[in-house]
Amino acid sequence: MTVPLLDLKLQYKSLKKELDEALIKVAESQYFILGPEVEKMEKAFSAYLGCSFSLGVSSGTDALLIALMAIDLKPGDEVIVPTYSFFATAGTISRLNGIPVLVDIDPVTFNMEPKEIEKKITSKTKAIIPVHLYGQSADMNEIMKIAKKHNLKVIEDAAQAIGAQYKDGKCVGTIGDIGCFSFFPSKNLGCFGDGGLVTTNDKTLGEKLNILRVHGGYPKYYHKIIGGNFRLDALQAAILNVKLPYLDSWSEKRRQNASDYTRFFIEAGLAEEEGKINFDSKNKILLPKPVYKQFGFKNYHIYNQYIIRAEKRDELRKFLSDNAIGNEIYYPVPFHLQECFSNLNYKLKDFPLAEAAADTSIALPIFPELTKDQIKFVVQKIEEFVKK
Repeated sequence: MTVPLLDLKLQYKSLKKELDEALIKVAESQYFILGPEVEKMEKAFSAYLGCSFSLGVSSGTDALLIALMAIDLKPGDEVIVPTYSFFATAGTISRLNGIPVLVDIDPVTFNMEPKEIEKKITSKTKAIIPVHLYGQSADMNEIMKIAKKHNLKVIEDAAQAIGAQYKDGKCVGTIGDIGCFSFFPSKNLGCFGDGGLVTTNDKTLGEKLNILRVHGGYPKYYHKIIGGNFRLDALQAAILNVKLPYLDSWSEKRRQNASDYTRFFIEAGLAEEEGKINFDSKNKILLPKPVYKQFGFKNYHIYNQYIIRAEKRDELRKFLSDNAIGNEIYYPVPFHLQECFSNLNYKLKDFPLAEAAADTSIALPIFPELTKDQIKFVVQKIEEFVKK
C-alpha cells in the first residue's frame, strides 16, 4: 500500500467542476490583480473568522512582513518569537533589520511557552509573534496579558491554523493586533500557488495595511509611506472562494483521522495516552494532544500536521519512506541553531525543549481524503519498526 504525505489531486477531483468554472470566469474577466474576486474573498473571511478587516496578500510570508511594517518595526527593534517554527516567522523580522528574540516551546503543543516571554522583554521590545503551530492555538490569554502589561503589539502567525479556535471560541488570527495566514497549497485551505491573508479589528491598522499592500500609495501614485507589492492574484482568490465553504468539514475529517491514529497507536501498545512528553516502556511513540478539546467548541485543533515523536526518528523516517509512506520533519533545525542567525549568539542546549522536538518529531499523513485502512497501515508499519 502507498500512503502519500498529501494528495491534492483527490481534493481537486472532488471540486473539479466548481474550480474549473471559477478559473474560467477569471480568465474571461481578464481582471487578474485584486478586484471583485479578492473583495468577495475578503468579505467571506471576515465573516468566517469574525474580524473587522481581512486583506488578501501575496503569501503567508508577506503577511508577516506587511504586519511588521504596519506596526513600524524599526532597525534594532526586538520581536519575541518561538525558536521552533517555519523560517518566515523569524526571517521577516531580520529582513526589516529587527532582532528576533527567541523563546522555548511547550513540549505538548509545540507553541511558545508564555512563561519564557517576560524574561526576554527589554526597552527595545516592540512585539510578540506567537505561532499557532500545526493547527493548534498558542496560549493567547497569557500572551495578551503580557503584551498589555508591557504595551507590546501581538502579531499572530496563524499560517497553519486557519479556522482553529482558542478556548474562548475565538478564531486564531483575530485575538492579537494582526493575524497572518498562508494559503500555500499544502495548508488546510490552499490555493493554486502562493497566497496569504492579514486580519485585524483595528481600523487604523486595517487602513494602513491596505495602503502598504500597494507600495504605500494612497491615492494611487501618491506615496506618504513605503510599502511593497503584496497584492493577491484574482485567480487565487477565486480558488479560495470555492474552497472556503468546505474548510470546516475538511478540518473535521482531519480531527477524525487524528483520533483514529491515536486509537490505533494505543491499541498497538505503542503509546499510553496523548500528550506524554517522555519515552518509556508504555510510550515508545509520543502522541500529540488537542489541549483545548475539553472546552467543547468546534475547531479546537485543525491538524495541519499530525506530529508524533520517536526516539529513533531518523531511522523511522527511512523505514516509512522505504515502505512508501509519506512523512516529513517539521522542523529539523530551530532558529537558534540556524547558520543565518549565528549573530544572535545562541548556542546548543539554550532551548532544550525545542531541540528535543526537532530531534524526535515526524509528521504523518493526515489529509482529509486519507482512509482508515491507510491510517491503520501506517500504524502497523510503525509497530513493525518498533518491534525490530
